[in-house]
Amino acid sequence: MAFPQPHGSGQVPVKCGLCETDRSIQWKCMDCSILMCSHCKDKVHSKFKNALDHKIIKREEIGLHTEELDFTNIKCDEHAGQLSCLYCKTCDILVCPTCFAKVHKTHDLIEIRDAYNLKVNMLKKRQNQMQKSHSNMSEKKDELNKLVAAENVKYHKENQNILSHKKTVKEQVEQYFKELENKLEKNHETVLLSVKSDLNAISLFTNQKEDKINEVQDCIDISNASEFFKEFKKMEKFTETQEPRTRPSFSSSQKFIPGNFTQSNIGSLQDDGNLSAEINISLVINNKYQTELEVITCISPCLDQSIWISSGAYKVLQRVKPEGTNLKVMSEFNIIVYGMAVTPSNQLLLCVYGKTRLQQISSSGELTDSVYDVSPLLPIAIHVVSDNKLIVGAYNGKLKRSAVIIMNKKGDKDTVYEHDEHNQPLFNTPRYITTTCNENIHVVDKISDNSRGKVVILGQEGHIINQYTGHPTINKSEPFKPGRIVTTPSDNVVVTDLNTEILHILNNNGHLISYFNTKDIGINCPFSLAFNTTGQLYIGCSRVVGSQAKEVKLYEINIDRF
Repeated sequence: MAFPQPHGSGQVPVKCGLCETDRSIQWKCMDCSILMCSHCKDKVHSKFKNALDHKIIKREEIGLHTEELDFTNIKCDEHAGQLSCLYCKTCDILVCPTCFAKVHKTHDLIEIRDAYNLKVNMLKKRQNQMQKSHSNMSEKKDELNKLVAAENVKYHKENQNILSHKKTVKEQVEQYFKELENKLEKNHETVLLSVKSDLNAISLFTNQKEDKINEVQDCIDISNASEFFKEFKKMEKFTETQEPRTRPSFSSSQKFIPGNFTQSNIGSLQDDGNLSAEINISLVINNKYQTELEVITCISPCLDQSIWISSGAYKVLQRVKPEGTNLKVMSEFNIIVYGMAVTPSNQLLLCVYGKTRLQQISSSGELTDSVYDVSPLLPIAIHVVSDNKLIVGAYNGKLKRSAVIIMNKKGDKDTVYEHDEHNQPLFNTPRYITTTCNENIHVVDKISDNSRGKVVILGQEGHIINQYTGHPTINKSEPFKPGRIVTTPSDNVVVTDLNTEILHILNNNGHLISYFNTKDIGINCPFSLAFNTTGQLYIGCSRVVGSQAKEVKLYEINIDRF
């Protein structure tokens, strides 16, 4: 509904810039930057000097045209009285003829207008980036506000659940104590009844005995011998009475033993594994490459954009380089690789079958021993933190030992994580490892022969701070079988699930924050993961069960928002 404006309010009508009357504005001169009525356009402005060269647009087009800049009247900052005539891309400055003659003859020079257009385009790109960032942050803000609202609702709900359970437990406790009191009272009455029964029998016996004792005494006191013998014959049988039989022992009343309340019978707080539908993950296939492998179990991108890929038990290790949709094989080795990683100095380290010492491939392509030895264990996983630090997952089935070992560049074992504070093993088989910025170590631990497993998160002190075993929604019909694990540029953790073809996205403390089904973008059987130096995600696949095709694909993925 429109409300009447108070007197004097509202928009002030725009007048003609030449006659300043209330005639309707119909035109604008872009050169003079003047709004005009039709009368002034034809009768007044047309008499201006060089009016025929001026650009005049209709009122409806105002805002669609940008005023052209004058690039012919820019004074030189270095030489008084000189006008800038060119732009030096080499020095990133405007130059006049004197500047050109003295300094910039051999430099990369362009027209000022062209430089202006380049700068404007650069600003527009940055503006677009800022607008996109602003839009992303606005969406993120909305998501976080929704999460705050949802968490507040959840908090109040759970608080009510606690209060309700508190009331229920209190009623149950009071009822239980009442039952204890009644039970004790009944037990006490039963005990007293058995004692009183014997007590009554004894009282009856003693009363009867007292009478007979008195009669015996009367017999003894008889002074007539004839009467005495007559009474004695009666007394002889009379005194032969049997004592009542009483119980040898009696059950005592029951004793009360106070109990303790624990989390198991009161309740406890635990992390809720509900998925956050507000976190929208975006994966887009940038490139896909055909390989010669039956499965890609390991991926290690190099600084020169080449990639190391391995087929694990199929005994193929290749260094390849993308060429179109194929991968050109630069070098190849016939070895079983359990794990591998490229160091910041571009050296490849390998966990090789049967070797207690990590292997390395030099720049000349020679396979040799490294300084990293985890004997008597066998290395099966490796994660490079820096040139000065790496983490090795190691295992020995015969010794029934597993450990995660932090080593320095000399090969020394700085820290070994093998047992917890109760001297229990921390791991079963530590297969894959990654780290996050908060220095947590995330370990994919294989816990059964059918590849079932969990992600164990070690804190800075080496204590287990969390264990992720899958999600009841995602793994409702199939158990969690974690494959490779990798840390994203935003410090989240991605784990492949060999059963469901779903990528589980965890935060840096190991809690599920979202997930992505790779089938949605046409990727089947994702197995291995790695990020290249420019932030793209490589996904290496395994064969689809029942498929006759042996050669699997390697995908390069652009990621967004995780």
